[in-house]
Amino acid sequence: MKIHSYDKIYHINKKTKVKRWFLFIFLAGIIVLFLPWTQNIKVKGNATTLYQDQRPQQLNSPIPGRIIKWNVKNGDYVKKGDTLLKLSEVKEDYLDPLLVQRTEQQVDAKKGVRDYYQAKIGTTNSQLDALNSSRDLKLNQLKIKISQLNNKLAGEEAELAAANNELRLSEDQYARQKKMYDEGLVSLTQFQQRNVSFQNAAAKKTSAENKVAQTRQEIMNVSIEQNATIQDYTEKLSKIEGERFQSMGQIEGSDGEIAKLQNQVANYKARQGLYFILASQDGQIVQINKAGIGEILKDGENIATIVPNKIDYAVEIYIKPVDLPLVKEGQRVMCIFDGFPAIVFSGWPNSSYGTFAGKVIAVENNISPNGLFKALVIEDKNEKQWPPKIKIGTGVQGIAILNDVPIWYELWRNINGFPPDYYEVKPEKSAANEKSK
Repeated sequence: MKIHSYDKIYHINKKTKVKRWFLFIFLAGIIVLFLPWTQNIKVKGNATTLYQDQRPQQLNSPIPGRIIKWNVKNGDYVKKGDTLLKLSEVKEDYLDPLLVQRTEQQVDAKKGVRDYYQAKIGTTNSQLDALNSSRDLKLNQLKIKISQLNNKLAGEEAELAAANNELRLSEDQYARQKKMYDEGLVSLTQFQQRNVSFQNAAAKKTSAENKVAQTRQEIMNVSIEQNATIQDYTEKLSKIEGERFQSMGQIEGSDGEIAKLQNQVANYKARQGLYFILASQDGQIVQINKAGIGEILKDGENIATIVPNKIDYAVEIYIKPVDLPLVKEGQRVMCIFDGFPAIVFSGWPNSSYGTFAGKVIAVENNISPNGLFKALVIEDKNEKQWPPKIKIGTGVQGIAILNDVPIWYELWRNINGFPPDYYEVKPEKSAANEKSK
């Protein structure tokens, strides 16, 4: 009886194909070692946007107030300018419903006071003109009187000079007449007549001197009156001028108070417009923090968040400091978004499925709080479009593409712990020029 199991277990007399398979696998391994391999850096990050106005915006209360009406709820989509809620006033300074009208009445009252002082300035100017005219008239009268007195004084001084001449002549005649009388050549009567003439000439001189002295005194009195008139009118003019400047000061003060009240009116009107909280842009309302009617809001308190509808997405990735020199602006990055299935071959990015191409546009020079450097990646318009359903904050895994090297070189580099090869990014303009050439 032949045992068949023995023949199936032991193959001593049969030919084997192990050497052939070993040689085939060895040659295939050698060939694989020379296949190209794309070096890369694996990073993590999240979806964001490049522009600040496209990020989620907080809606804050510009003034303290009480909520009296809600027009939206969580998840609602709104347009820019839509009214989200209405507030009422809580500060006692603004509770008067006719606050604007009463403040405008104060403005009108201040304007009336200003107009009164302006009219008073007009009256004061008229008084100043009248006083100046009166002063000029009075001074002209006094000047004319002084001129007349000077003319009178000149005539009297001429009369005094004539009297002096007459007195000297009479005195000489009297002396000769007295000598002749003493010698007996003339009678006593003739001598007495000559004496009377001499006395009349002396009296006439004295009268002329008195007239000159009196006229000079009158001129002095008129000069004193002229100075007194100037002093009197100066005091009156200074007093009225002081009242004028006081009125001008009141007008300036009224203008300042009017401007202040007008500023208050403008502020009150603007504050009334702040009772309605409006949507700052098109978007979705989320994270409403107040839950009902009658709740009090503080100045600047966060009410809700609005997420814009239109967003230009970008990805912020975080790079280890040791890999930072390998990432430059224009670097190609393959992005894998959370929630979107992907099959990744890191060494063959063109063979991967579910990855989306992007390029680095900025690398921050300042290290982030997590100890990594942040870089921004945007969509590469020349590649497959990014999925439209991604949201801000979505997790992203990035593969920064470096040099293409053989597999044996990559194995040798990893065994020795060497960093990836430095990758120089070519500018787009030079690349376009080369293509055109």
